[in-house]
Amino acid sequence: MGNHKSNVSSRYLLLVSIGSFLLAVIFSLLSETMTRIVQSVLISLSGLLTIILIGIFADIIGTAVTAAQEAPFHAKAAKRVRGAKEGVFLLRNAGKVANICNDVIGDIVGTVSGALGISIVVKIVSNNPGTDAFWANIIMTALIASLTISGKALGKTLALSRANDVIFLVGKVLAYWEKLTGKNLGKKNRSRS
Repeated sequence: MGNHKSNVSSRYLLLVSIGSFLLAVIFSLLSETMTRIVQSVLISLSGLLTIILIGIFADIIGTAVTAAQEAPFHAKAAKRVRGAKEGVFLLRNAGKVANICNDVIGDIVGTVSGALGISIVVKIVSNNPGTDAFWANIIMTALIASLTISGKALGKTLALSRANDVIFLVGKVLAYWEKLTGKNLGKKNRSRS
């Protein structure tokens, strides 16, 4: 039995490693392609803001899943409320969900937003030869850091005060996704519940 647990942990770590790598590649490809194709600095900045927002939303979910209560979701699931069963699944896997949302997505978004920020600075400097690259880089780094940190601070407040609402909303999105794809996320856990 102890052996099985270590195999599950090893498999999970392997999946997280591979998933992190693939997500980082996808995010990097999308952001780099966007900055190379799109000539507008304003559109590139809006892409950067979108990536930062993805990190903030992931952080909200990761925090909420550790603070939400499972009992209300069981009551809703008994009444067959859409999203409740998925909420139970999220809460029963809170450690993994928090790890993926806060650590994996958070770190990838942090790395990609920094790289995208540098690409935008290069574009600004090349379009405006008189611009000081040193100060442009410092301002961009400070802007990314302040948006990320303040966004996550506000998000954590929301996640802790409305944890059940956040997880229920995510559960509804997952329920819609399951209906669309026909894949049931909680199938493995059904025997335990």
